[in-house]
Amino acid sequence: MISYNPREWFGIIFQFHKADTFRKLLPIMIAIGAYSGIVAYLEIEVWQLSQTSHVKNITITHTMLGFVISLLLVFRTNTAYDRWWEGRKMWGALVNNSRNLALKVAVMLKDKEDKAILRRLIPAYSHVLSLHLKNEEINHELFEDETLSADYYNHKPNQIAKAIMAKVNTLYEEGKITGDQLIVLNSEIQSFTDICGACERIKNTPIPYSYSVFIKKFIFFYVMSLPFGYVFQLGYYVIPVVVFIFYVLASLELIAEEIEDPFGNDPNDLPTSKIADNIRKNVEELIY
Repeated sequence: MISYNPREWFGIIFQFHKADTFRKLLPIMIAIGAYSGIVAYLEIEVWQLSQTSHVKNITITHTMLGFVISLLLVFRTNTAYDRWWEGRKMWGALVNNSRNLALKVAVMLKDKEDKAILRRLIPAYSHVLSLHLKNEEINHELFEDETLSADYYNHKPNQIAKAIMAKVNTLYEEGKITGDQLIVLNSEIQSFTDICGACERIKNTPIPYSYSVFIKKFIFFYVMSLPFGYVFQLGYYVIPVVVFIFYVLASLELIAEEIEDPFGNDPNDLPTSKIADNIRKNVEELIY
């Protein structure tokens, strides 16, 4: 995730980050510019259309459809941001629940060896969940002295959650915690799985295909028809104008595509690895 000062204007305006949509759209913008130039040349030099040509009235269609495309893009951007923000709230809840579980374990348990096991297991869940959501390979040797099964579970966060629950249940059977304490700890462990399920729902449920394709086609045909009508008012200046309009509309769609899956490695995705490291530091401070 990119860290920046939102109050700095000129530094952001004149800075081109690798996540900036300008670089991604540059080849298409060049093609759109060339296309607009060809249309302008044909209408001005070859066909020599007059100001009374009906082609000039195409701009009426653009005016009517401009409101529609703005509504679609606003809805698209808001929907994508809602997914990004929900993902951030889920990881914020994971931070709080990990701290709460660590606090209760630190107070309820007296044996240092039992504390040491949970001191490793609790932060391991967030670390494994981060890798799981990014579809990255997970090292099964999570700890120096403890190896979890490499092939029994395909869903590694569930494996960590089960290991935590098994340890807590063992503590109850050995009489190290009471039944009431077991219930308290169980609610915190259950919240881990709830958060994992919510994150998987965001990741595995993209925007409906038909909706996404329709917006892309709408933007494409809208932009490709712009030069025909605006050549009469702008002449060859229609080239930069059409390119700029395409840049604005396509950038909104690109930004929405990037943030609708907030658990990847894109520059604007959530810093789940950093959050997992903070959870580890917090748990290690609380359980000693």
